[in-house]
Amino acid sequence: MKMNTTTKKLALRNGNQMTAEGAIKAGCKFFAGYPITPASGIYKGLIDLLPLNNGIAISSPDEISALAYCVGASMRGVKAMTATSGPGWALMIETVQYAMITETPVVICVVQRLGPCTGGATQGAQGDILITEFASSGGYTIPVLYPTNSKECYELTVEAFNWAEKYRTPVVLLTDKEVGMTTESLDYNKLNAPPNANRHVITDHDADYENWKMYGFDSPDMIAKFAPVGGKVKVTATGSAHNAKGYLKKNDPETLATLKHLEDKIQAHRDEMVLVKEDHEKDADTLVISFGITARTMKDAVKKARAQGIKVSSLTIYSMFPIPKKAILKAAKGCKNVIIAEENINGQYRMLLEPLLKDFNIIGINKLGSMITPDEITERIVTL
Repeated sequence: MKMNTTTKKLALRNGNQMTAEGAIKAGCKFFAGYPITPASGIYKGLIDLLPLNNGIAISSPDEISALAYCVGASMRGVKAMTATSGPGWALMIETVQYAMITETPVVICVVQRLGPCTGGATQGAQGDILITEFASSGGYTIPVLYPTNSKECYELTVEAFNWAEKYRTPVVLLTDKEVGMTTESLDYNKLNAPPNANRHVITDHDADYENWKMYGFDSPDMIAKFAPVGGKVKVTATGSAHNAKGYLKKNDPETLATLKHLEDKIQAHRDEMVLVKEDHEKDADTLVISFGITARTMKDAVKKARAQGIKVSSLTIYSMFPIPKKAILKAAKGCKNVIIAEENINGQYRMLLEPLLKDFNIIGINKLGSMITPDEITERIVTL
């Protein structure tokens, strides 16, 4: 018999540490941040790691400056990232929109804590789902990824950079206090990050060089080639409405088409941006959906329900936005009930899924100020 001689490479790591290490793996070369609980571990991690990996990490005077620095670095062609929590995200929103309209790749990690406002800095929550996704005037889709443990923090950080680069957009890595700050055993040999992706940069050797436009497109799925500020090609960037060349315009057809394309390019690629994990049980009447730390609770709850002879399936969602509609409907097929468990007061993700799941009996499990327990989910499954 052939023996498996692979040696485990174990270490104790929390989600924030692995987010920082994932950023290094993704090729991040610039970080700017402002310390804020519970995201400060990412700040500390990259302050330590980036100088050792030919990068730059700086402390910013505030969250507004932090993201502005990152957007500026990305405009020079450098992969850049910042990290914050709910109060800092609220300050960053205008700059998020600037990155969106100038199609500048950047990754923002938002480690959730209890809100609103300053809220409870050391209390966990999953209450920033709506504010992270619907932060733009016009309701554009901001891609959002959400890991459940430290291993996935590493892997999905790399994916967040890949999405930002491929689709020229800001991307949010959404976590929560428990995922970010819980230390657990991790086997480095089992990390499974995707290969790094890089933005396509225009050069004078390209066939389309003479007709290149910074924000040009010929089809909804086209992503225009990038040019760094300060390079050989003149770059025009503005936070105002602009045409395909970046010139400030208003209400002309090309400008409106350019604005519409910010959403069209994401929707055209939405099927490529589906990351879920389905635990299907044949003939199950109930599907449980969750994400982040509550998805780990859901896993235990489903195991307990099955031990009682109840048929139940589960779906962990990693790609929160664009909403993976086809995957959700596939998982729910044949079920009567859909339970959506999330640690917030009003079922934020449930509100968005209700129109999609209108033919099912939808049940929300919500909690404020503490984690949902496995028993709370199991008891609800049993009563259906």
